[in-house]
Amino acid sequence: MEPKILLADDHIMISKGLRLTIELDLGFSSIKSVTSCSELLKELKKEHYTHLIVDIGLPDGSSLDILPAIRGLYPQLNILVFSAKPTDTYAKAIKSFGINNYLSKQGDEDLIRSRLKQFLFNETPAPVQAGNDDSPFAGLTTRELETLHYLLEGKGTNDIAAALNVTAGTVSGFKRQIFEKTNTNNIKELTELAALYKIS
Repeated sequence: MEPKILLADDHIMISKGLRLTIELDLGFSSIKSVTSCSELLKELKKEHYTHLIVDIGLPDGSSLDILPAIRGLYPQLNILVFSAKPTDTYAKAIKSFGINNYLSKQGDEDLIRSRLKQFLFNETPAPVQAGNDDSPFAGLTTRELETLHYLLEGKGTNDIAAALNVTAGTVSGFKRQIFEKTNTNNIKELTELAALYKIS
């Protein structure tokens, strides 16, 4: 049975490139694209997909917010995280969702094609590597990573609390832990450190 593939990425050229690679190089044609978390959830409710390729950062939030729910609702769905964000920082969060497929957008073309083939033919993936001690962000929990994304977007405590469906006090606790773990004192220092480690 041919895979039915859903791509979730708001970078149109990347999405088109992925589609062409999957169609021309791998021979699969049942592909649908969405560009946001809300569209992704709606599409999964509408249709049965066998494979999901998803970026971490989407316009209406981080896919880290919804991947646990997706994993719970669609346990048979094969999921590949395809992102420019550093693997060492996100390995713990991705593995905690039961997802062992991570592919960097910064990999060379042959590697990306090989890993896509491996994923779509349901071959055993190479395990997501554990976090790198060199990254000050590697020790953040999933919730702290989610909070970090919103902080870097300039969101305030109340907005983050609403997005994560937690109290403002809980968000303040996440912020305090982020500052402690990254050895930063304020948002400016945190933003500069995040840029240094290619986290946006």
